[in-house]
Amino acid sequence: MNHKRVLLIVGGGVAAYKALELVRLLRKAGVAVRPILTAAGARFVTPLSLGALAEDAVRSDLFSLEAEAEMGHIELSRSADLVVVAPATADLMAKAANGLADDLASTTLLATDKPVMMAPAMNVRMWLHPATQRNLSTLCGDGVLMVGPDEGAMACGEYGPGRMAEPEAIFQAVVAALEGGARPLAGRHALVTAGPTAEPIDPVRVLTNRSSGKQGYAIAGALADLGARVTLVSGPTALAAPAGVTRVEVETAREMEAACQRALPADAAVFVAAVSDWRPDTVFPVKLKKGRGGPPAVTLVENPDILAGIAAAGPRRPRLVVGFAAETNDLEANARAKLARKGCDWIVANDVGAIGPGGAIMGGDENEILLLDAAGVEHWPRAGKVEIARRLAERIAAALAGGEKA
Repeated sequence: MNHKRVLLIVGGGVAAYKALELVRLLRKAGVAVRPILTAAGARFVTPLSLGALAEDAVRSDLFSLEAEAEMGHIELSRSADLVVVAPATADLMAKAANGLADDLASTTLLATDKPVMMAPAMNVRMWLHPATQRNLSTLCGDGVLMVGPDEGAMACGEYGPGRMAEPEAIFQAVVAALEGGARPLAGRHALVTAGPTAEPIDPVRVLTNRSSGKQGYAIAGALADLGARVTLVSGPTALAAPAGVTRVEVETAREMEAACQRALPADAAVFVAAVSDWRPDTVFPVKLKKGRGGPPAVTLVENPDILAGIAAAGPRRPRLVVGFAAETNDLEANARAKLARKGCDWIVANDVGAIGPGGAIMGGDENEILLLDAAGVEHWPRAGKVEIARRLAERIAAALAGGEKA
């Protein structure tokens, strides 16, 4: 990575402290870092600490007589191989999306002819606000690469998407961009669901299934590796979110449906989650006890069909919609019927009752699938779920590049 140079713009926010670790990782890898510190960013990290780690002068003033005598903002914008904004605040994203330039950071972003990568960081309400989501769509459409944000606890006491990605994840994305790795999904948004849903019966018991979420998480990670901005809507699992993926945690099918609708628009949607078909009509307010009258009657009602709802024709339908079919018998016939019934473009079918050298499919680390579309069916032999995810992500990238629904 020697002779590579990053222009790092540090915006204002508590997450600015992570920029110091990012600089350390980049310098350790031999990447030169030239920092720009916004006025708000200087409230959280000092020019002295940032400059010492970067081993370069920190720029902050658009009207510096010395720098601007040589058109410093133009020179800065074009001297690097990659411009990285971390943290990318709602304000910086809004300025970049709308071509505003009233300080050194925003002027440099407007003047650059180099690739730009942003690591958003803001309060969950700000991240989910329609204005921020519009700006995000504009930036992605302009080819800006996004890393994160992650979901987690906020400094303001709230919880949700908006945390800046960890420095290691940003570092890995920067290295991939500098090495010119294939990122065919750069600028694309992918929605992935994963894991089980859990429908409460009472405050203690739930109606759920054995899904581990491993295949869905692997697919989310593989899509992110190809450059996509990925929203992972996940039921309860014990898995860590893949690097650079925004995870939205839900429990019930109705919560998952609402989260998926909020995540739109998307270029591709991959519905891997094992969603409960039914839920109890009534949730008992206290824990049910054994009694002489025998077990209580639990009436089930049908849950919303998330896949069919998003695959339905309309302006918000993703270009490519992929469903999963977990079957225990008549795999291809059941999958073909589901493909027609749901209105999706592809169905990935697997026999979740199958046992092989790597153990069972559900909960295991391997999978064996059939990939069905309107034209036919492909058999993918048993392989690790990470490998299955990689192949599927590459197929999705090829379909989007060709404008296909396949």
